[in-house]
Amino acid sequence: MKPPIAEQLHLDQRKLPAEVFNRLSSRAGARKEWKAREESAWNNFGKPGRDPGKLGGVMSVIAADGDWTPHLKLAQLRNHWDQVVGPAIASHSVVTDFRDGVLTINTESNTWATQLTYLIPQLTATIRQRLNGLEIREIRVTGPQSHNFRRGGRFAGRVGGAGRRYS
Repeated sequence: MKPPIAEQLHLDQRKLPAEVFNRLSSRAGARKEWKAREESAWNNFGKPGRDPGKLGGVMSVIAADGDWTPHLKLAQLRNHWDQVVGPAIASHSVVTDFRDGVLTINTESNTWATQLTYLIPQLTATIRQRLNGLEIREIRVTGPQSHNFRRGGRFAGRVGGAGRRYS
């Protein structure tokens, strides 16, 4: 036969009812306080001084604490690119990358790349003015990437020697 649970847990049987009573009574007091706070919150809902913070304000604090500001500013730049360079240039160019203070803009033709290259000083000033927090050291403008039209693998078309011998 097993000994009583109080002996198994090494509890003093004389103090056990008092411990149980104290634990239950403190719980009841906490429950009453919780209900009173809940009722007070419902009664004061919508009154001045009780409005929660706006979501944008809360997200701004989170973004500032987590060093998300450059990423958010870059997203703003991509979303409002037409307001920075104008609709004509924006329809032929896109912000592709931002690393280590270097902003890369890709254009659909070399002509547009040349046009944007001339605008780099104004672009830098406009971006710094409108997007405080995006530290740009340099702007690189690239045109379309050239393609390699050779067929085959890595060494196709590159045969060493004097060429084919015909006998």
